[in-house]
Amino acid sequence: MWIYEKKLQYPVRVGKCDPRMAKLLLEQYGGADGELAAALRYLNQRYSIPDKVIGLLTDIGTEEFAHLEMIATMVYKLTKDATIEQLKAAGLDDHYVAHDRALFYQSASGVPWTATYIQAKGDPIADLYEDIAAEEKARATYQWLIDMTDDVDIQDGLRFLREREVVHSLRFREAVEILKSEQGVKKVF
Repeated sequence: MWIYEKKLQYPVRVGKCDPRMAKLLLEQYGGADGELAAALRYLNQRYSIPDKVIGLLTDIGTEEFAHLEMIATMVYKLTKDATIEQLKAAGLDDHYVAHDRALFYQSASGVPWTATYIQAKGDPIADLYEDIAAEEKARATYQWLIDMTDDVDIQDGLRFLREREVVHSLRFREAVEILKSEQGVKKVF
């Protein structure tokens, strides 16, 4: 179904050890508006959407997994050399006790990921509007994450991700217009 290239969609560089920033990035790893929820939402919705936009949901859903991998790499690089004291100071002591340095799908506030984050109404236009909202929330979160760090390397990767959210939102808007234009068309068999 997919061909996996063993490289990130965009290079992830980290200028310094920063467990506090890693904790904030967990929002895009396992939060309600994060990359995992987006990927699963789009790949699930494609089963109840018209053929004309299935490919779009497949393409964006798989790209979201690439974004998830970028976020995971950032979190790993930001924490790999952190001391226990630095993890504690960043508020990651409870995470460390439960998972050591392993990544775990949770939000920045420590709430575990849940399938309730995935919306699928079964109405193609309602689902696409949900997808537009998800992309806009992710875009906003990426901007706020950019604002929270002075690491220019992390900012670079986050800017890339923010801009991809903009592109996805625009593509979903185009899909809405395609489906709306067909709503009033009389079908003759």
